[in-house]
Amino acid sequence: MPGVTERTMAVLEFLATQMEGTPLALISDQLEIPRSACHRLLVDLKQCGYVRQLREHGDYVLTTKMVGLGLSYLATSGIVDIAQTMLDRLAEGSGELVRLAIVDGDRLTWVAKSQGALKGLRYDPDMGMDTILSCSATGHAWMMTMSDERALELVTRQGFGSPKQYGPKAPTTVDGLLKFVHAARERGYATINEVFAPGMTAMAAPVQRRGYPAIGVISIAGPLVRLTEKRMEALGPTLVAAASELAAASLASPLFARVR
Repeated sequence: MPGVTERTMAVLEFLATQMEGTPLALISDQLEIPRSACHRLLVDLKQCGYVRQLREHGDYVLTTKMVGLGLSYLATSGIVDIAQTMLDRLAEGSGELVRLAIVDGDRLTWVAKSQGALKGLRYDPDMGMDTILSCSATGHAWMMTMSDERALELVTRQGFGSPKQYGPKAPTTVDGLLKFVHAARERGYATINEVFAPGMTAMAAPVQRRGYPAIGVISIAGPLVRLTEKRMEALGPTLVAAASELAAASLASPLFARVR
């Protein structure tokens, strides 16, 4: 049976996906926590300022306290100050969404972005999400820096992304995934086409100093009608150069220093 800490974190993570608020009964059912225990957790979280109710005895939602903690942490790390100028420059040059994900143990989380698309279709998913390794260019770029065995260990632990939830070309087998990873190693950066989402493409390069593990990944993502295979090939050298530049500058960030 999960302990109080595990249940508390499960509630917070679930509410992070429920922007409109969720009633106690649904939280209890979805997380398989007894109604009385779930209510006690929510009362404690409410008293601590992490959860509020939309009205008296109403649905539960997260407050911005969690967001504030994350933003404060990133500000202290110096990562945004170091990376933002590079991300902005790459976004302006590509005209697409550019994002930075950082390695934190066995996880890869998007923490900063710059939107280069000023008009037309804009691809802009939520920040703060952990990367789905099997079906994202960011995940493939990270896995290209490690052994196949280590990459498969991470994906097995997280699970394969389903084509029904992500893109129609998302790999669902070990062989299918390794084809993407091996191609990324040969190319020097990863590319995907309708793997993470229908009608979307992306490319990514690892942020890695020679002789050290990767500390992050920079990606470019956009609609297939603009970010074509030919366009990604043209942007490849620029993306790799930006990743190398950030790797060199990473010495100034204590967050990046933890990974080395």
